[in-house]
Amino acid sequence: MGSNHNTIQQLFIFIICLYSGSLLFSHVLLPRVNLSEVVFPGWNLSDEILNGNTDRELERDRKHATLWPPSIRFENNYETILHPADKKSSLSVPRFYSDHLTDGRLMTRDEALKFGSKVPVVMDGGTTEYLPTIYVAIASYRDWQCRYTVESIFNRAKYPERVRVGVVDQIEDGEDAPCDIPIEPCDEKPEQALCKYQDRLDVFHVEAALSVGPVFARHIGHRMYRGEYFAMQSDAHVTFVNDWDVDIISQFESTGNEMSVLSTYLSDIQGSIDADGNSLRHTRPIMCNTDYERDTASQHLRHGSQPEAPAPIKGSPQMEPYWAAGFSFSRGHFVVNVPYDLYQPMVFQGEEISITVRGFTWGYDFYAPERSVCFHMYAVGKNEGKRKKVSLFWENTGLYQGAGRYGMMRLLGIIGMNRVGTDPRAWNHAEETKYGLGKVRSKEKFFETFGIHTETQTVEHHLCRFVQTGQMHIMFKKLMRRDGMGVDYSKVTYKFHDSG
Repeated sequence: MGSNHNTIQQLFIFIICLYSGSLLFSHVLLPRVNLSEVVFPGWNLSDEILNGNTDRELERDRKHATLWPPSIRFENNYETILHPADKKSSLSVPRFYSDHLTDGRLMTRDEALKFGSKVPVVMDGGTTEYLPTIYVAIASYRDWQCRYTVESIFNRAKYPERVRVGVVDQIEDGEDAPCDIPIEPCDEKPEQALCKYQDRLDVFHVEAALSVGPVFARHIGHRMYRGEYFAMQSDAHVTFVNDWDVDIISQFESTGNEMSVLSTYLSDIQGSIDADGNSLRHTRPIMCNTDYERDTASQHLRHGSQPEAPAPIKGSPQMEPYWAAGFSFSRGHFVVNVPYDLYQPMVFQGEEISITVRGFTWGYDFYAPERSVCFHMYAVGKNEGKRKKVSLFWENTGLYQGAGRYGMMRLLGIIGMNRVGTDPRAWNHAEETKYGLGKVRSKEKFFETFGIHTETQTVEHHLCRFVQTGQMHIMFKKLMRRDGMGVDYSKVTYKFHDSG
């Protein structure tokens, strides 16, 4: 683990990069953007940049300066951590790009807008504009479809130059195809995204036997973030629509909320995209259906199937209470302030309510996209056979007996959802500040607003009647802070109760 499996050719390319400032992949010259052309974190795009007056700001933030695209391949300051399940193996992983931007308080709008890089892109008319960058994090476990997902991301983006993908590729050497190896040889098919945009793809290889579930893999994915303006999370078996990058940014901006996080369970790909890459869907899912998982050692909230229908709110994504791991799109500061926890091995169900509650307490608001920009291949219908061939990390359960139980106790302990009477000494408290709650809102405010009773481990059912219809959106949008820094929940008096 920690090796990027560089070939001799890649080593040769790296040496060329040191001298030329460019990346050469499979006979395709991909220029990297010079330092003076990149808008770095700490500087918000303005007329001064277009006039070239950036020296002072660039000097101020030189510690974050890098060529675009950045890459963990060029870093030599990896951090050594212990494997979270066996607690014996030493693993070398990328360092986090940044600590929290505050001590848990709400960022000011100025603080938020200074975060995130923008790069010059030549537009269709020949003019150059500075566009916000996008980081896409993917956790893949022995998934043959990972390469096709990456191809889709780049090939169907309107401006792939501003996109960077980070994959945590958990594979068995010699059995599984690595996500950074082109589907066909580049000298035979150089137009493949894995050939053209290889400099924008970072793949962190993990031995499959060391995999302990999506939380740890996505934790590494958050470590691979490098200051992009937007951060997106996707599964490894997803297909994107044409111009997805322009559409999802437009949807984000239409919320008028710097703290918005667009997230949902994705619709199935069957019947959703035409042969040309255009969406056929006029419905979208929204996150509102959850209940306690029963018959488990640690009872926790588990989201069920979510309702899908035409969006009743037009012209904007729609507010929802919950976050989904399969698709998330936000400003980059979301993954800096709410990083995946290092100490939750073998946890699957539970990660979503953890990020939901932590994000809520940091001041973030969740929205269902008005339009889906990508679709998921589920193991149903004609795709059942294809997907059921893919191994799951549960095959490692025997290697890490008991790890999931302790990981779940930590997860629930941090967000205040362990059973009443659980001894706090029963779970690991390491780095709880880094992976814990914010100070903008309380976890209790979340529970009481959305009908979750942690003492009895029950929920008020039929929350979707309040969420799906748009009532939540209409009610809470009125309480948005004037500076667009999220909903002011100190003014929220609503408490959902099931009316039967």
